[in-house]
Amino acid sequence: MPHDPNDENDENTHGLSRRRLLTAAGTAGAAGLAVGAGAGFGAHALAATPAVRAATALTALGADRVPFHGAHQAGIVQPMQSRLVATAFDLTPGTARPGLVSLMKRWSAAAAAMAEGRTPPGLADDDVALDAGPSSLTVTFGFGASVFPKISATAPAALAALPAFPEDALDRSRSDGDLWVQVCADDALVTHHAMRTLQRLAAGAATVRWQMSGFSRSPGATAQPHTGRNLMGQIDGTNNPKPTDATFDARIFVPAKGDPQWMAGGSYAVFRRIRMLLDSWDQQSTDRQERVIGRRKGSGAPLSGGTETTAVDLDRQNADGSLAVAGDAHIRVATPDANQGAAMLRRGYSYHDGFRSDGAPDAGLLFTAFQADPLTGFVPVQRKLARGDALSVFIRHESSGLYAVPGGVPTPGGYVGQALLES
Repeated sequence: MPHDPNDENDENTHGLSRRRLLTAAGTAGAAGLAVGAGAGFGAHALAATPAVRAATALTALGADRVPFHGAHQAGIVQPMQSRLVATAFDLTPGTARPGLVSLMKRWSAAAAAMAEGRTPPGLADDDVALDAGPSSLTVTFGFGASVFPKISATAPAALAALPAFPEDALDRSRSDGDLWVQVCADDALVTHHAMRTLQRLAAGAATVRWQMSGFSRSPGATAQPHTGRNLMGQIDGTNNPKPTDATFDARIFVPAKGDPQWMAGGSYAVFRRIRMLLDSWDQQSTDRQERVIGRRKGSGAPLSGGTETTAVDLDRQNADGSLAVAGDAHIRVATPDANQGAAMLRRGYSYHDGFRSDGAPDAGLLFTAFQADPLTGFVPVQRKLARGDALSVFIRHESSGLYAVPGGVPTPGGYVGQALLES
């Protein structure tokens, strides 16, 4: 009889299912699960009974769970985890709407199971994350504009191609894609396992177009600052919109009566790979770096005074009459106050992929921004940054993608994109 990866009673040579490991960890306490007293490595012990792996008790970090089901997809408003794997897929030739429906059902079921630390259904598990908990795993799915002709559907107007920006140096082979998947967790093995599982489940229906991995600060590594630092050493993300803001939902999510209807509760994700010219940046004095950004490098406080969370005073002047926050400082050019209120929810992860042929680090930021409409969020801000941001000379935008991220799956049994694919 073939092995059923969902059978919680199965204790084959691969050991316990992930769910049983989690259950055992919860009942065994810090000592873990004992599997037979006096077990040893001698021939007699090996011959007595088949070996069954002991479960390792999970830490609070490993046991943390983010629900897959909800009004919005997970991986948008939740606090950033320490690891990211982002992947774009293209449908295989001949895969149309029925094939994509089947794929999204498989992917959604697997994502829901893995978010709970359970063995994903539909295939034999590779056991890479066998003794791991969910570690705050989130899986977020998006649709690129190129997939809509393949499924005989009309793309949302908000998925219109992003304009070309003056500083772009885009590699189209590492941009765009029919489908976009963002996997985040606080354990690198968990993110690898989840993405590898999704890739295996896509066999015959979709193939990988590109994949990128990033990292952020590990939870608990330091108490302050709470905001992450990028590879330029700058605190990054201080002015992100907060779910407690009165305008948060309107800025980040498509309204219930939005157009198209199937995007209600969804968002639009802009994904950019931004290489940092770290050799040039590191040659600048700390004072120069702070003036480029508009914040103190150590504390993240704006140059207009206060602490990291103090609102920037764009009118404040130095004793000599110059602006405390320079006219081309990054935070001045990017602020919603200077962009007619345009705002987006940023989730940025650092990456370092070794060194280029010229010896420079291939490193920077994997930038994801969620918004209700990129034409009123990302586009106007990026246009202004391209025209007058002092940071522009130290970065290169090397890949780009825009994706419609549908609303969440409210209850078990549904799947991401169901309202689109069954319309």
